[in-house]
Amino acid sequence: MSHETIIWEQSGGIGRLTLNRPETLNAWTAQFGHELKDLVEGEAADDSVRAVLVTGAGRGFSSGADLKAGFDPAEDGMPDIQKELHQIYHPAIAAVRRLPKPVVAAVNGPAVGIGCSLALACDLVLAAESSYFGLAFVNIGLMPDGGSTAFVPPAVGKARAFQMALLGERVSAPQALDWGLVNWVHPDDRLMAEAQALVERLAAGPTRSYAASKQALNRFIYGDLDAQLHLEAELQHALGRTKDFLEGTLAFVEKRPPAFTGA
Repeated sequence: MSHETIIWEQSGGIGRLTLNRPETLNAWTAQFGHELKDLVEGEAADDSVRAVLVTGAGRGFSSGADLKAGFDPAEDGMPDIQKELHQIYHPAIAAVRRLPKPVVAAVNGPAVGIGCSLALACDLVLAAESSYFGLAFVNIGLMPDGGSTAFVPPAVGKARAFQMALLGERVSAPQALDWGLVNWVHPDDRLMAEAQALVERLAAGPTRSYAASKQALNRFIYGDLDAQLHLEAELQHALGRTKDFLEGTLAFVEKRPPAFTGA
């Protein structure tokens, strides 16, 4: 199957997913989410694939949702964020967590918004020295989604989770390593070589052992991930009907600071 926004490559037991909208720093659209879900549940799930590498084409891993593309309208004429999260974004994220084999993220450049969620959904994360992470949702009047409210707290603790969610600030790669968001930080020109070496090691390892470890850790660390994703979608949908969200998205497009009113 041909995909326009995600590149799938397989070499031996290694599958490689490259997010491929470099002109937008790999921002998510409905098509992007559909293709990611299809590939994770399809080609990446094939028994011949023993480890998966996820990275971004161009200058970034993923800048989050493509706000310029927008969302389809709901019956009330407002953005149907809940539908998109339920049908596209969250199934792709959940598929990564449930894939019974190691998934490695090689983060180059920004991993922001749901791009950050995708990176943190992976089992192991390598980051380039110049990369950064952020739950930037608050900057447009929204809240973290894509499972971030499940993935971030176990990694960084309560204080830093609230700091990331409420302030929406960039977390540099060295800071992300110190906080426990990522496993390794490498010089930019070494990132992909290090990532390749890691997935080769994993692909040569005991696949069923990895799958069992992932299943047990998922249950203990994340509990009911489906319920958390559902809650995120409900809350985000309500926020998509606020004046602050409209102001936040307009300010983003116009490249100016938003003037939030709490309405």
